[in-house]
Amino acid sequence: MLTFYDCATAPSPRRARMAIAEKGLDVKRVEINLAEGEQLGEAFRKINPSCTVPVLQLEDGTTFTENAGIAAYLEAIAPEPPLLGATPEEKGLVASYNAWIEFDGLWAIAEVLRNSSPRMANRALTGPDNYDQIPALAERGLQRLQRFLERFNAHIEGRQFVVGDRFSIADITAFIAVEFVKWVKVDPDAGRPAIAKWRASVAERPSAQL
Repeated sequence: MLTFYDCATAPSPRRARMAIAEKGLDVKRVEINLAEGEQLGEAFRKINPSCTVPVLQLEDGTTFTENAGIAAYLEAIAPEPPLLGATPEEKGLVASYNAWIEFDGLWAIAEVLRNSSPRMANRALTGPDNYDQIPALAERGLQRLQRFLERFNAHIEGRQFVVGDRFSIADITAFIAVEFVKWVKVDPDAGRPAIAKWRASVAERPSAQL
């Protein structure tokens, strides 16, 4: 059985959790307490030296420690429903939009949170090493985030999904991003009716409720 190292409160493992649920796969779930720094302990470092979740581990000990790798593996072992696109065009578009949403959405939010939250002092980056916060990066991250939300609202206007006519990994990444913005005290729906409508639709999926 696959073993999934998770954290119920963190956005990054939720992306993988949703993908696993959409594929209908059964995994053994192991909760890692990030708030107490369990990811930095020796036991977890043996599983993932980068000290981050999610991690998907195979029975032979092989580990996938990034969402991209987990998604690729899941798609290979459970092709239906296709989360990475069904046609060559879809695959290219899903990969492109997913990368954009990650960089301009998720990473912008992380830039704000990790460089401004008192709870993350000296933890401006994930991983085994400590890094000082840079307040200017929090300011820049907020600017990036506002621009991303406006652009995503324009993109999702009149659409049910980020790409084409099927739910994809790009929808999962975008959903986690717009949920995550609450952590930096931004309302993703305010003045953005297209995001509000799309987000409400995705929230009804069983995978989004895990």
